[in-house]
Amino acid sequence: MTAADLHRTIDAVWRIESGKLIAALTRIVRDVGVAEDLAQDALVAALQQWPEEGIPDRPGAWLMATAKHRAIDLLRRHALFERKQDQIAREMAVQFSEPEEIADDLLRLIFIACHPILSTEARVALTLRLLGGLTTDEIARAFLLPEPTIAQRIVRAKRALSEAEVPFEVPSELEARLASVLEVIYLIFNEGYSTIRTDLCEEALRLGRILAELTPDEPEVHGLVALMEIQASRFAARTNASGEFVLLLDQDRTKWNYVLITRGLAALERAGDARTPYVLQAAIAACHARAHTAEETDWARIASLYETLVEVTQSPVVELNRAVAVGMAHGPAAGLEIADALREEPSLRNYHHLPAVRADLLAKLGRAEEAREEFERAAALTRNERERDLLLKRAARTRSGDEVDVR
Repeated sequence: MTAADLHRTIDAVWRIESGKLIAALTRIVRDVGVAEDLAQDALVAALQQWPEEGIPDRPGAWLMATAKHRAIDLLRRHALFERKQDQIAREMAVQFSEPEEIADDLLRLIFIACHPILSTEARVALTLRLLGGLTTDEIARAFLLPEPTIAQRIVRAKRALSEAEVPFEVPSELEARLASVLEVIYLIFNEGYSTIRTDLCEEALRLGRILAELTPDEPEVHGLVALMEIQASRFAARTNASGEFVLLLDQDRTKWNYVLITRGLAALERAGDARTPYVLQAAIAACHARAHTAEETDWARIASLYETLVEVTQSPVVELNRAVAVGMAHGPAAGLEIADALREEPSLRNYHHLPAVRADLLAKLGRAEEAREEFERAAALTRNERERDLLLKRAARTRSGDEVDVR
C-alpha cells in the first residue's frame, strides 16, 4: 500500500468512526471540545503508527482505546482521576462496537450540540462537525456560507457548551430541540448523498430510526425517516460503471432497493397527512418511488406538493425545485419563468443548481447556446467532481446539438 493509499484509508476510517469516538469521549470528559481534541490526538497517533505497524484489524476500536487512554491521562493531570476511576473502568470494559439502545451516545451528543443556549445555525454546524466528521469547508457548502463564518460558529458553540457544563443526556425537553436535531440529521444525510458517502447516509438513517423510536408520535420524525429511506434506496443506481452520476429519470429502477422503499412508505404512512417540511418532501420522494418507470411519474402531484412546501418553508431552494416539477408537468416555459425569477435571490447567487435547472429548461425550449452557457456556469460553481463532469458533458451535448434532458 502506497503512502497516499494509506492516508486515504486512514481518512476513510476517521470519517466513519469520528462521531462515535467523540460521543464516547464526551461521556467520559463531559466536554465536547476536549473530547474532539482527544479524538484528534488519537488520529495523529494513527497517522504516526499505522504506516509502520500496519492498519489494525479493528481500526475503530484501536482509535477508541488510544483516545480513552489519553482521556485517563488528562483526568489524572487535572486531579480528577480518583473521582472518575470507577466510571472510566466501566467505559474501558464496553466494547466499541456494542450498540446502546435508547441511551445512544451519538444521539446524546446530537442533543448536546442542539442545546437551546446555541443558535440554530451553531447547533447544526457543530453537530455536523462532531458527528459527521465533516470539515468546516464541507459544512460551509451545506449552508451556502463562507468557511470562516462556519469555523467561527463552531468555536463559539464549543466554548458556550463548555462554559455552561451542559449534561451528557437525552433531554427531558426533547420536543423543543427536535426541529434542530432533524435538520442536523438530514444535513448529514445530504452530505453523504451528494458525495456518494454511504457511511454518512447510514449514520443519519441510524440516528433517524432511533429518534423515531424515541418520539413515536412526532409526524415530522417519521417524515424525515421516510425521506431518507426512499432516497437511500437509489444508491446503487445513482452512478454508472465509470462512477459518473446517473440522472433520476435515467436510473435503472431494478437497481433500486425496494426493501428501503417499503420501509420509507411505511414511515410516511405513520407520519399521516401533516403539512410539515419533511413529510411533504417524503411525499414527493414517494411519487418517484411508486413510479415503476420514469414515464409513470406523477409530475402534477409533485408540482402540487412543491407548491405546498414553498408555502410552508418560504425557501428559494424549494422554489427552484418547484420550477423543475412545473417544467415537467406544465412545460419548460412555465418552469423557466419560475427559475428566472430566482436569479436575483442572494442565497442562490453561487448555487450551481440554479444555472443547471435553467440550462435544462432552455435546452428543452431549443435555446441551445444559452443552455450551454448555463451548464458551464453550473459546472464552474459546483465543488463535486462527479457533478462537474456531468454538467460539462451536458454542455458538450448541447453544443453538438444532441437532445438534452436534465431532471
